[in-house]
Amino acid sequence: MATTDHRIDELLAAATAARAQAYVPYSHFAVGAALLDDAGRIHAGCNVENAAYPQSQCAEATAVGVMAVAGARRLQAVLVLADAPHPVTPCGGCRQRLREFGGADTVVYIANPQGVQQRYTLGELLPASFGPEHLR
Repeated sequence: MATTDHRIDELLAAATAARAQAYVPYSHFAVGAALLDDAGRIHAGCNVENAAYPQSQCAEATAVGVMAVAGARRLQAVLVLADAPHPVTPCGGCRQRLREFGGADTVVYIANPQGVQQRYTLGELLPASFGPEHLR
């Protein structure tokens, strides 16, 4: 069992609370995300839609911004929560955002309101990725 598995309930609670605040007047598809940083703090976000659709923001992007404001720079785990017939993983852009702060072994939990449905690593979701170490 991964070291972050014991924090799943906390991540799920944070993502659930964030999802309840989602601003989704167009799609009505609310998503919550919670990130566990390397200091053990949890940062949550929801999706925020905009009438100019390209200006909308995913829950994971919101959570990454919240995490950055808190001064965190490394991810240990991610939980994405949505209510859909099939598991909802981060979009491609959010996979890259998460990669900026996490590595191939960062755990990504995919949940619905009943709980965690799947577990991936960021490396499985974004193989052969480009990251900060390429620019150092």
